[in-house]
Amino acid sequence: MSRAWVPTMSRRSLTLLIATAGVIVAIVIAVLVPVPYVILGPGPTLNTLGKVSGQPLISIAGRTTYPTTGHLNMVTIGSQGGPGNNINIFTALAAWLNPHEAVVPESELYPPNQTAEQTQQQDTEEMTNSQQTATAAALTELHIPYQIIVAQTVKGDPAYGVLRAGDVITAVDGTPVTSQPNLTALINAHPAGTVLTLTILRDGKTQTVKVATKLVNGDKLIGVEIGSFKFPFTVKITVGDIGGPSAGMMFALGIIDKLTTMNLTGGKFIAGTGEITPAGQVQAIGGIQQKMIGARQAGATIFLAPASNCSDVEGAVPAGLQVVKVSTLSQAVNDLEAIKAGHSVPSC
Repeated sequence: MSRAWVPTMSRRSLTLLIATAGVIVAIVIAVLVPVPYVILGPGPTLNTLGKVSGQPLISIAGRTTYPTTGHLNMVTIGSQGGPGNNINIFTALAAWLNPHEAVVPESELYPPNQTAEQTQQQDTEEMTNSQQTATAAALTELHIPYQIIVAQTVKGDPAYGVLRAGDVITAVDGTPVTSQPNLTALINAHPAGTVLTLTILRDGKTQTVKVATKLVNGDKLIGVEIGSFKFPFTVKITVGDIGGPSAGMMFALGIIDKLTTMNLTGGKFIAGTGEITPAGQVQAIGGIQQKMIGARQAGATIFLAPASNCSDVEGAVPAGLQVVKVSTLSQAVNDLEAIKAGHSVPSC
């Protein structure tokens, strides 16, 4: 009786085989299983004084405009990851090692149960609102009057049942309302509880109504939410599919430069970022390190940053870029005029 010889695998070989299989399985899982992180990197930068797809980024009709030179660039961030566009651990690690990119938890950018489409819609709405607000801030800075339109009133507040959506507030106690900051100042000019006489335009007809003020967290309010503004001329801003509110300050500066003979850039390449209020307050934004990188890569030598972002800027400024800290639109204008004249300005 013959016996076939069957080779046996050594214990060492078997261990190696099992380990190799385990590594392969781990790699496959790491590739296929998404991680809850988003990669942020430099995005497109657009000159608010230039064109997008052949059209002026800022176009103004019904008002005299003036030639502009140089760059007043808005900056953006690009992102990879998020709902419907997940990344794996290797992609996240590669980005973490890249000094130009940041890896942040998905939850910081996308609220729970919110789809990418919903986030995009929100970003689009914020961009639309920022364009209106930037126009209001620019006209406020230039002392050009515009009208305030009520969006809604709040139940329990003095204006509830007195004012309604669509009302245009044209005067307070006979003093014309010329801007949102001006309306706030007129309301604050009297003690809380004072009954004000508001002149409004409703359905094309002028009328007056009585509204008291009340004190809320130290502010005197009548309880209206401002929905939009009616400007004396048309300002159109075209940026394609870019969303978010952080280009507000640069939009406002671009509008000011076109409406005046100031020539804010002095021919220089200036970029910047910052959300803005109708009163011209410049507010903090996210992703400023990636935005500075994108600006410098595009050729900017001066970067306007919200003062409240200075702690995020420290140690991350690209070589050749001067970061100027600003807290208001007026300060941004004054700083640009100072830079043009060769004077020093506050930096982060």
